[in-house]
Amino acid sequence: MLRDNHRHQWEKDRARRPLATRAATGATEHETGLDVRDLVFHARYREVAAPPELADAFGVPEGTPLLERTYRTRCSTESAPFSLVTSYLVRATVAANPDLLDASNEPWPGGTQNQLHTVGIEVSRVEERVTARPPTPQQAGELDLPPGAPVILLRKTSYDITDRVVEISEVTLPGDRTELVFTTPLERW
Repeated sequence: MLRDNHRHQWEKDRARRPLATRAATGATEHETGLDVRDLVFHARYREVAAPPELADAFGVPEGTPLLERTYRTRCSTESAPFSLVTSYLVRATVAANPDLLDASNEPWPGGTQNQLHTVGIEVSRVEERVTARPPTPQQAGELDLPPGAPVILLRKTSYDITDRVVEISEVTLPGDRTELVFTTPLERW
């Protein structure tokens, strides 16, 4: 799988498009070249109390209710998902749209940026931090990693136009079949 940082602008450009446009293809299809019919998607939601690290990142008190969203998407001909994704939103921030609290509405046409748009939030920037390490036994099994293959850990933090953290995702990617591409447009002199 190829993951490129232009994906965030691509998703933002689609956030305000009509439902039919958003439903036609998502970020996974965009990155993999697969059709939505070729994918098996699973989402699980639960409410969790913000642990110290997430509370600090969101700028909320420890214990604040968060919506934890766990995603697994795989090609229908394969057993392992493309990645292991856990996303966090401050529950009170998105509760104005009850559809955002229901995992049965996934996959959401237009992704997280459209979800946030439905409650009046515009994402202005996305920060991604990337590290690598050996997988845990659970990660190695779930990602079907060969012995010695590392995982790539990506922590994505989305900020709104007031510089408030509005979403944090922790993505675990299989190091043996993921390519990360970072393109940085530079302003002209």
